[in-house]
Amino acid sequence: MQAAYPFVAEGGLGGRGVYIGRDVYGGSFCYDAWELYGKELTSPNAVVIGIVGRAKSSLVKTYVLRQSVFGRQAWIVDVKGEYDRLAEAMGVRPITLSPGGQIRLNPLTPRGGPERQLNLLYSVAAAALERPLTPEEKRAGQEAVSVLARRSDREPTLPDVVDVLVHPTGEMADALAMEVGEIALAVRPMAFAVDQLCSGNLKGMFDGPTTPGLDLDAPLVVLNLRAVLNTHTTALGILMTCATAWLQAQIEAETDERPAKRIVVVDEAWRILSSLGIGEWLQQSFKLSRGLGTQNVVVMHRLSDLRAAGAEGSREVRLAEGLLADAETKVVYAQPPDQLPQARELLGLTDTEAELLPHLRRGWALWKVGQRSFLVQHRLSSVEREIVDTDARMLVRPAA
Repeated sequence: MQAAYPFVAEGGLGGRGVYIGRDVYGGSFCYDAWELYGKELTSPNAVVIGIVGRAKSSLVKTYVLRQSVFGRQAWIVDVKGEYDRLAEAMGVRPITLSPGGQIRLNPLTPRGGPERQLNLLYSVAAAALERPLTPEEKRAGQEAVSVLARRSDREPTLPDVVDVLVHPTGEMADALAMEVGEIALAVRPMAFAVDQLCSGNLKGMFDGPTTPGLDLDAPLVVLNLRAVLNTHTTALGILMTCATAWLQAQIEAETDERPAKRIVVVDEAWRILSSLGIGEWLQQSFKLSRGLGTQNVVVMHRLSDLRAAGAEGSREVRLAEGLLADAETKVVYAQPPDQLPQARELLGLTDTEAELLPHLRRGWALWKVGQRSFLVQHRLSSVEREIVDTDARMLVRPAA
């Protein structure tokens, strides 16, 4: 076996952690980012890559389920409604967001602190404008958030920011050394771009205070965005960012000396990587993970998703590739032959490791954990198989 797979480490990672499956030697393979931190890993973040039909989503769902036994909570932004069965199995109800729906989340909640508020505003505005913000727009945005913070009657929202940008205050004029009319003219594109999330057919999701009574202490918190998947494709990346920002603001606001250990899953990550502003925001979130006790898990189909984030050599591409570098756990399911050069370059694979990828069977993946490599077959129980079966609607089953 060692001759066939000379790159594969023997002995696994030890028995502490959740059971994943069996390695190529037939031994049990267990994994836990928190147990491995400071030993095999210096970063808890992970990337799971695999083409459709190779069971990468099965891994993510069962990993979340098995970690719940150890008291680890998971927060997931679910774009396609794939996690409904998992939520049901864990006894929780997804938080469903839809235009004009009954639930609102405030991505500008002050719970995460003023710096996070401002970074989120910059990211969303830049993504909506499809360009970087000008210095005037950034400075005006900063002052707008400050003006709203001084109005202590309630927490600021995106419509509040739009209102202040459209109608700048005298305080803003003094701070920017500009006339009120000059500020309004300079930031009008930014204001109208942010307003797209607050009005029209996107109204009713992120344009007001957070709906009270949401259960954030459940073992699993799922934000379901399926309602906007097909109708608001161009805005979906921004909506995903607003949802994730709201989740992470709740985490940062915790004051416990030992914050809860959480897994934050960003599925369909390719949808948000093409925006410079959002890419920068996601990179900052990755950097904060160690201090928050959080493991970010980014899920994507192909390595080329990273290169598709922008023009070759662009900052968007560098940011996307930087996310991969910041994730010291890389789980790679089958990839087509045209992805092998990128696998060698971006994952640091040897020729032998890369050439194995097109031949991996369903459920098998190459795990890169720190400096070590493992070939692992993910194993499912019969109960888990029912939970993760994403092919159920495509299969013809005999009548009962």
